[in-house]
Amino acid sequence: MNRRQKVELFEQLRREYEHGVGTIKGVARKFGVHRRMVRDAIANAVPPPRKAAPRERPKLGAAVAFIDEILQADRKAPRKQRHTAHRIWMRLRQEMPEVAVAECTVRQFVHKRKRELGLVCVETCIPQSYGWGHEGQVDWYEAWAELGGEKQKLYVFCMRSMASGGRSIGHIRTPANRLSWKRTSWHSSTSAAFSDYCVSTI
Repeated sequence: MNRRQKVELFEQLRREYEHGVGTIKGVARKFGVHRRMVRDAIANAVPPPRKAAPRERPKLGAAVAFIDEILQADRKAPRKQRHTAHRIWMRLRQEMPEVAVAECTVRQFVHKRKRELGLVCVETCIPQSYGWGHEGQVDWYEAWAELGGEKQKLYVFCMRSMASGGRSIGHIRTPANRLSWKRTSWHSSTSAAFSDYCVSTI
């Protein structure tokens, strides 16, 4: 039974106890579960986490001190020079050939010990917040459009505000006999901070 199924079962047990049979013994008999589970469901709607029984590792026991010594030394070494689980297993085979242990066993133990020693990078999420009108993403590209019955090449300006996510699009026309930009008015409230570079909206 997975955790989701157990949560649903707990809800059924609680509902039956409150609105059905009304006794712990009767609920346990109806659902075919132990009375201890019914008591747990009445006390808390969320099932308690499953207790993992500690497993003995007689083969790995002789190599624990050796692995810990390597990991303790890695705490002072540069990140790129630290041992991987595979490298530790290779050293274990070379320096302690009498210890016959599988690589997956060493890998699991090393991963656990690295977390305990703080050698594993913890993923950190930083919320992004931007001031209004402070930052934006801008892109330029070329496009052809028919303006006034004439096909003209436009240089399109697209801006996205980082604060609001709003987008503004404009275009600039460059006459063939002029090298300078011909700017027209920009009609977008999100482009106030970029008005010197913006042009009429499309």
